[in-house]
Formats: sequence, C-alpha cells, structure tokens
Amino acid sequence: MQFTTKIPVQKSSFPIDYDSKIMLLGSCFADNMGEKFQYFKFQATTNPFGIIFNAVSLEKLIRRAVENRMFTENDIFFHNELWHCYEVHSELSNPDKEIFLSNLNSILESTHRHIASLTHCIITLGTSWVYRNIETNEIVANCHKVPQKQFTKELLSIEQTEKSLQNIVSLIHSVNPNCNFVFTVSPVRHIKDGFTENTLSKSHLIAAIHKTIIHHPSPITYFPAYEIMIDELRDYRFYAEDMLHPNQTAIDYIWIQFFENYISESEFGLMNEICSIQKGLKHRPFNPNTESHQKFLNQLDLKIQTIQNQYPFIKFC
Repeated sequence: MQFTTKIPVQKSSFPIDYDSKIMLLGSCFADNMGEKFQYFKFQATTNPFGIIFNAVSLEKLIRRAVENRMFTENDIFFHNELWHCYEVHSELSNPDKEIFLSNLNSILESTHRHIASLTHCIITLGTSWVYRNIETNEIVANCHKVPQKQFTKELLSIEQTEKSLQNIVSLIHSVNPNCNFVFTVSPVRHIKDGFTENTLSKSHLIAAIHKTIIHHPSPITYFPAYEIMIDELRDYRFYAEDMLHPNQTAIDYIWIQFFENYISESEFGLMNEICSIQKGLKHRPFNPNTESHQKFLNQLDLKIQTIQNQYPFIKFC
C-alpha cells in the first residue's frame, strides 16, 4: 500500500561528481543543502554573501561578482553600532568599517574566481516579497533592522523574477559557458507575509523558474524541494518547532531525493566511505586508551589517507 504521494524527480543529464565545482545560493534551504555537500566533502561553496531570499538581490550580487566591481564606502552604512551593506546578509556586518569593506571585497574576489570555474550553480529562491529602500529606490537583500518607515514592501511580478533569473544565467555564462543550473524553491513558508501572501509569493517563483527554463532548457533543471515538502511530507512531524521550517528528518529526506537524481551513481561508494569516516570521527569511546580503540583509529587514518591520496582537496577536521 502507498501511504504518500510520491513526487517524481527527473534524473539530471549533467550529474555532479567529486570533480564538480558547485555553488549554492539563496535562502536558508540552500544552507541546508550546502551542509550536506560539505559533509560528503564535495567541492562546494554556499552563500558567500549570506542568505539571500529574492532573485533581484541575487542578480545584483552575481553581476557585481562577475564584473569584479568592488564594494566602496558608498555601499555601506552605520547602524546600531555596526557597519552594514544592503546587498548582503547581517551575518557579515562588522563594527570596524575597514575590516568590513576588506571582508566584503575578499569574498567578492573569491566568488569571482569560483564563478569562472563552476560546473553547477544551485539557486534556491525563498520569496517574491521584497523591501525597497525609499531613499535609493533600490531593492535590498536585508533590512538590517533599519526602521520599517524607510522601506516600501512589494511583490515581485513573475516577469521581474524571470528577468533576474535569465540575467543570472547570462551573466555566469558570459564568463563560464559550461556552467549548469539547478533551480529550486525553498520549502520554508514565509508566514510573516501572510498565509495567502506566501502562496502567492511561491507561485510567482515557480512560474518564473519554469518560464526561465523554457528559454534556457539545456543547462537548467528544476528540483521540486517545495513540492516534496508540501505534498510528499505533508505531516507536521516533518517540521521544526516553529511548524514552518523542515526538521532534520525532512532535510535528510529531501537530500536523498536530490543526490539519488543529481549526483553520479559512480560516486555513491565514495560517499558511503566518507559517511563512515565522518561517523568514526564523531565516535567518543568510553576507554580511549584500549588496544581495540587504537586499532580503530589506525584503520580510520588509513581510510582517510586512501581517500586523500586520490582526492587531495578532501580534508577531514
């Protein structure tokens, strides 16, 4: 008997392997997926400028990175004892102005290099709702707790999001024509916007992504993370305490659907080996000085060395 509605996931025609260079951008769900890539030691970079929820702000950052256009004093401001930038997440904010600018430009240069070598860019959109700075008339990625009266709230149209997504693809392809894209919509519901408003927002994102795929069919696929969460996992036991975010069980389940269809089957064996090593590194024995535990550590070191000889970029902490 079938007790769930299974969401079909199409197998990727450009699967990820351990030689792939991956960048994940977008909402907090991009961070969730990025943690999985890091755990299995893929060559992945996740949200270098922090969590970004909307397509317009992502386009702005990618354009800046592709053009290698440095941040200046005109791009930052001081508020609540910290220097901020409306283009990036608050986690990067800093009390020292010079350090803040230096950090931003260091990340920018690193992102510029990564984009040029990417094989896969995975973008997770969170919302169509955005805030526009009244003074500059610019959409911001983060309000940094600046008073609400300095912004207007608006819903990006399907066409606006589609335009930004197409621009993102074109910008990256201008320096790296071989990059493949995976678009997805975050399964996190933004209830602070309202229940109906959240549905409207997600529908705009899904429509925009599929319209973009029509224009760029070969290098872009859609992974249905949102649909898996809302339909296949439609039970509150798969949600965190806030009843909005997927819990670890749901994240693990969605990751399994992803790697079974987007990662080359030839890498499954290595992934299992790395998973075994990760569990071994976390093991805390009751009696660490016993001969059996020392033998276990030696075998673990041998496994690590074998993998690192073949893949020097893989490091275990």
